[in-house]
Amino acid sequence: MPGPVIIVDYDPDWPILYEKEKQQILEAVGDRILAIEHVGSTAVPGLGAKPIIDIMVGVHNKTNADECLFPLQKIGYTDVTPEPDNSEWFYCLGKAPHSVGYHLHLMKFQSGHWNRHLVFRDYLRNHSDVAEKYYKLKKRLSKKFGINRVGYTDAKTAFIEKIVHLTQQRTIAK
Repeated sequence: MPGPVIIVDYDPDWPILYEKEKQQILEAVGDRILAIEHVGSTAVPGLGAKPIIDIMVGVHNKTNADECLFPLQKIGYTDVTPEPDNSEWFYCLGKAPHSVGYHLHLMKFQSGHWNRHLVFRDYLRNHSDVAEKYYKLKKRLSKKFGINRVGYTDAKTAFIEKIVHLTQQRTIAK
């Protein structure tokens, strides 16, 4: 059973851990992927987060995602969760508990789902005041929801969608 949602202060090692993991992923499935990105709160300098490195891997389609599963299993991604209700996000993979926390999201490259992750990450990187508000929200929600990870994630959605919508409106206005 998963433990409580715990938010920790920013760790400057997170980008380093991402780069090391990225190299392993590229060695395992680099010929099958179109792009790889560090996303989520650990990708935003100064932002506290759950100590889990989120990695987004872009592929052409579900067939390509399926082809990545066995090679990724060889480098420790043994916790595989299919995302059948999302045509753009194929799998969320986790590494076994003996490693630093990693979530690898196999999704359709440049899909709406892909782009929303990048828009949100980049906005927080460029607006430290908003990143600070997000951090405070996550701290409050982690206390409120405890081990209810779905509730915690769902409760953050309105904040995330507001930022994505705001960014899209600014892009349209230009």
